[in-house]
Amino acid sequence: GGPPKMHLPALIDHFLASLSKIPAEGKVEADHRRYLERVLEFLIDLIAQLPTRRFFLALVRDRHVVVRCRLSALSARPDGRLFTQLLELLSFYVSFEINEHTGAALSRDEMLARHYNRIQLLQRHCYKEHPDLMRDFALANIGAIETRDALQGHLGKLTPPQELSLLRKLRVVPSEGDPNAPPGAFEDGRVLTEIAVSTHEARVSQLDAINALPLYPGENLLWDENVVPSLNYTGQDALALPKLNLQYLTFHDYLLRNFNLFRLESTYEIRQDVQDSTLRLRPRTAPDGKTVFQGWARNCLPIDTFSVATVAAANLGENKPAFVTAEVSYDVGGCRDYRLRKEWEDFREHDVLFLLTIRAKYKVGENPPHTQAKTKEDYCLEYIRGCEVVGYLGEDGQVWNRNDRKHPGLPRGDKRSLRVLLDPAQYKLDVDAKQSGAIDTSVYNTFNIVMKRKAQENNFKAILECIRDLMNTDIVVPGWLHDVLLGYGDPQASFYTEINPLATVDFNDTFVDEQHLKDSFPDKKVTVKANAKGHKVPPFRVTFPKEGGDAPLVAEAYLQPEAGPYPEDKPKMNSVKFTPVQIGAILAGVNEGLTQVVGPPGTGKTDTAVMIVSNIYQNFPGQRVLLVTHSNQALNDIFEKIAKLDIHERHLLRLGHDAEKLETEEDFSKWGRVQYMLQKRLDLLAEVGRLARSLGVVADVDYSCESAQHFFLFNVVSRWEEYEHKMRAAKDAKRVRDEFPYTDFFSTAPEALFRDGDTYEGAMRAAEGGMKHLRDMFVFLEECRAFEILRTYQERANYLISTQAKIIAMTCTHAALKRHDFVRLGFEFDSLVMEESAQILEVETFIPMLLQAQPVNKPSRLKRVVLIGDHNQLPPVIQNMAFQKYSKMDQSLFTRFVRLGVPYIELNQQGRARSTIADLYNWRYKALGNMPHVSAREAFQHANPGFVHDFQFIDVSDADGGFENEPNPHFFQNLAEAEYIVSVFTYMRLVGYPAERITVLSTYNGQVSLIQDVAERNASYAPHIGIPGRIATVDKYQGQQNDFVLLSLVRSKTVGHLRDVRRLIVACSRARLGLYIFGRKDLFSNCIELTKTFDILNAKPSKLQLVLGETYGETKRKAGAEGNKFEVKSLYHAKAIVGQRLQEEAVIRHTKEKIAYQEWMLQMGVQPGAE
Repeated sequence: GGPPKMHLPALIDHFLASLSKIPAEGKVEADHRRYLERVLEFLIDLIAQLPTRRFFLALVRDRHVVVRCRLSALSARPDGRLFTQLLELLSFYVSFEINEHTGAALSRDEMLARHYNRIQLLQRHCYKEHPDLMRDFALANIGAIETRDALQGHLGKLTPPQELSLLRKLRVVPSEGDPNAPPGAFEDGRVLTEIAVSTHEARVSQLDAINALPLYPGENLLWDENVVPSLNYTGQDALALPKLNLQYLTFHDYLLRNFNLFRLESTYEIRQDVQDSTLRLRPRTAPDGKTVFQGWARNCLPIDTFSVATVAAANLGENKPAFVTAEVSYDVGGCRDYRLRKEWEDFREHDVLFLLTIRAKYKVGENPPHTQAKTKEDYCLEYIRGCEVVGYLGEDGQVWNRNDRKHPGLPRGDKRSLRVLLDPAQYKLDVDAKQSGAIDTSVYNTFNIVMKRKAQENNFKAILECIRDLMNTDIVVPGWLHDVLLGYGDPQASFYTEINPLATVDFNDTFVDEQHLKDSFPDKKVTVKANAKGHKVPPFRVTFPKEGGDAPLVAEAYLQPEAGPYPEDKPKMNSVKFTPVQIGAILAGVNEGLTQVVGPPGTGKTDTAVMIVSNIYQNFPGQRVLLVTHSNQALNDIFEKIAKLDIHERHLLRLGHDAEKLETEEDFSKWGRVQYMLQKRLDLLAEVGRLARSLGVVADVDYSCESAQHFFLFNVVSRWEEYEHKMRAAKDAKRVRDEFPYTDFFSTAPEALFRDGDTYEGAMRAAEGGMKHLRDMFVFLEECRAFEILRTYQERANYLISTQAKIIAMTCTHAALKRHDFVRLGFEFDSLVMEESAQILEVETFIPMLLQAQPVNKPSRLKRVVLIGDHNQLPPVIQNMAFQKYSKMDQSLFTRFVRLGVPYIELNQQGRARSTIADLYNWRYKALGNMPHVSAREAFQHANPGFVHDFQFIDVSDADGGFENEPNPHFFQNLAEAEYIVSVFTYMRLVGYPAERITVLSTYNGQVSLIQDVAERNASYAPHIGIPGRIATVDKYQGQQNDFVLLSLVRSKTVGHLRDVRRLIVACSRARLGLYIFGRKDLFSNCIELTKTFDILNAKPSKLQLVLGETYGETKRKAGAEGNKFEVKSLYHAKAIVGQRLQEEAVIRHTKEKIAYQEWMLQMGVQPGAE
């Protein structure tokens, strides 16, 4: 009976047959429609990945799935909107700009050449088969016939059999007698014409389509449930959304998916703000028909006037305005709170605002029904448009320059006017809609509300522009990274051992001593050579044997150049004793290639990153390092540690708004570094003048950096060379000291340059140390020279970024926001080190790799990429569940690399928490052990004063009133847990625990808010108790730690999002010494995902057990010793204990105060009671 029919052709045939059964009108079963949508989703997934695309694209084209779906009845039905959107996505990937055989991306010119070849072939066949009928078509130029209308007009002259014959000759449809051809598929003339037209029509370039797309969401996109689903997404239906997979077709495909998802996620967040604002504003229709607002929203103000000011002519080759400016004015008189008024008067250039048209549905005095609003009409929103602030308009009508003191400033009174930039693409769409009659009045005449958003949530436009700029750029990445980024090739090929490993690495001060060096390579035989003084002490230079050889690893201790007699000359030494695995990560990070470091909680990820940066700086002094993190706090933490190492501070730069929060003596911000360089120039020139006077040089050598360099060359170096030549010949220690030419200059040094009793070699090293100080001084001056030549702060800051700094630190968001500026400045770097990379969106990890302009026909300058993170902890935060679950938008690049099998180094010793607490989460990792100090340090050897256990799960049951409450959607609270936690916190403060050592965490924002309220109320009754050092959600506290953590799990009905084990790992790993968890025991213990942790928790009693009478800082009970147990029966029992302790303390305090008062009276000579 012939070969069996293959599955996929049969599926497509069944799909098309089912599609043909959908009527133009009438009821359609939901499951029938879902089946058709799911098949389209399946086909998109197959076509959107290169390995399957090569096989299945031919089948999809052979069956003409896109054309037959487009002509189906379902495409025209209202309930077929999702089907149509999925079809557009399938059509996009069917015609994707890629070579189907090689997988190479096709340029715009190559796509045009393909299009011209197809249509010329059609013209030739038309002339050959129908010379009279199709003569005009065959001889026309391509530009005249490539549009859909032109093709339909010309091809409509042919009969269906003629069209079928023509398409068969063009091999667009199966040939006659083909056994695989679907029966009856090509008998309909309408289908044949559509196939011919869709195959040969000119398509808008995908890049042109993206460039013409508005970056701000409009009102229709905001409430399109198929692409911006609500929070209650169940996963039952397919969605018209791209997916972030393991593999991508090209970088264009990679960026496009990320662009669309980032845009839609931003749209969802904006929609939430709009919904909240419009409900608070309470729009109503006044008797005169106008919309009035009976409510108030902090982020909204009514618009007084709005007008479009300038519509610039389109740029060459574009059909939208080059730019559109407008002026919007509003009144801040209603802002009674000074801080709120300041927010509305403090907009900066590039801030984003939204212009809303709200039309009330209900009259004054009417209230809407108590039903959930779902559409824009429910929220009374007619239009929404985004705009970008240019600046405030001053009294002269010009944009106010804050830095221009001569400018008259803002007008007096309460009225404020802004000049803003509108989106040119959106403006053109609106104008076209008005001209076509799609809308009655101009959108821009209707705005009545201006809405602002928090700055940290409102940078979406700049990031979208950055991604779009990248799509318009030829992306060049190192060869070893290219295929891995797209998800193809050998994942091992990007690791340093497969590229060009360094034979010798200068580890500088990485090893603290010889034994540490030997312990760091447990699988190697290590030979250590002494330095010139015969000592085997750091620094060490390590030579590695060739792969496969039995030769030992050779470590050579060497002497650094003698330090000068000044404290700043002394090198800073590392004191961290790195583990062997950390040393392996440092070695990999110094080599070229991709290094991934998985750092479980407390394993020293930051210290490892810092030492990688330090070793790159020491081994490759001419190279530059870009350091990127997800959060400002993490960036400040790592930068503070780098500043403590032997890296000169003039080479450090911290970019971004939180640079001033660094806890360092120096200011490492852009402006701080400029000021530092200018001040150091003056200080060093003063030293040059002092040196000149000590040498008897009377010329004005300290006037500028240039004159100082001439002085150095002709007066300092020449004297040194003559001196060195004589001393090498004499080899006399006394002459070395006595004839040193710079003795007078160093006479004021805090330490003597030469030491009595030095040998000749020691004296020469001391002299060389003095000369090194002078050389370093003039090298520093040479680096200051540019700051002397450049006149403005901006020019100096730009030079600092583009040339001067060697280690530049910023957040991933700052990198995305400022990429255009970095490229324009010619910013370059050789190494990228990224901390918290498992918490960063994939595209925000990719953008920092491309912060430098790519020279034409040259390889990428990027030599090494180091990603440090933990994919077992929480991923990037995505608000919309559909984007998170369906599109996998929360997958970081770090996690994708791990899933692809890219080699990674997993740190295997933690030093943060007690070993007993670490047991709660170490099962999640391969072999997570403890560092030696976890058992050696005193803090870990003693029990927590006042508590029997160092960790415990406290059951908050029905008897305690432990029920969850949801006052607002997804805003969960549990009052009993909040009160229990505050009671335990109060008890800890009475025992003597410092408040800053205690952190309260919860899994929900609602509970955090409730705990803050309860803690503040408690503090009002007992001010000396205070509030915890930090109250936060588990998600916000990732990357931070404290000695003691009180954790509220909140839920009492369902487990909620703690079911995600990654959140549990973060929650349990924040505490160093004590962890006390409050929740519903029977609920969480029965959750299969949490079993391993809760088995350990449930081994201890579920009632809080205390040891009364102990004091923090005085009691030294051994860890594990239970002491005199006192069990707290319930929440009410806990409150009673704390209340009693507070009363006792109040009596004691009152007594102490009375005694102190009496003693003071006696000192004053007054008998107590005599007054």
